[in-house]
Amino acid sequence: MTNDARKTDGSDDKPTDEAALSARLQHLGKRLGQHQASPTPERGAPPSAASNASAMARGFRLSSELVAGVLVGGVIGWALDKALGISPWCFIVFLLLGFAAGVLNVMRAAGVVAAPDSRK
Repeated sequence: MTNDARKTDGSDDKPTDEAALSARLQHLGKRLGQHQASPTPERGAPPSAASNASAMARGFRLSSELVAGVLVGGVIGWALDKALGISPWCFIVFLLLGFAAGVLNVMRAAGVVAAPDSRK
C-alpha cells in the first residue's frame, strides 16, 4: 500500500522535472556566456586615463571660475571698505556680486548659458 501512495504522489515526475530544470539552466548559462562575450556599444571599453584627466581638468576649471569670482569680489569690496571707511557694507555687496559673477562664469564655461559674443 505504501508503494501505491508513492506512485500517485507524483514522485515519478521529479526526475523528469529535475532533468528539464537542469537542461534549462545549462541553456541559460550558454546564453549568458554568449551575451557577456559579445561587446555591446553601451558597455564599450572602459574610459581611458585621458578622458578621466579631461573630466578632472574641466572640474578644476569650473571650480576655479567660481572661487575666482568670489575672491575678486571680496578683494574689491574689502579695498573699497578700507578706502571709504564704511566697513562691512562694500565687502558684503561685492562678495555677493562676485558670487553671482562666478556662478555666471561657471554656467558659461559649462555651456548652459551662451557667451555674450554669440548672441549677435
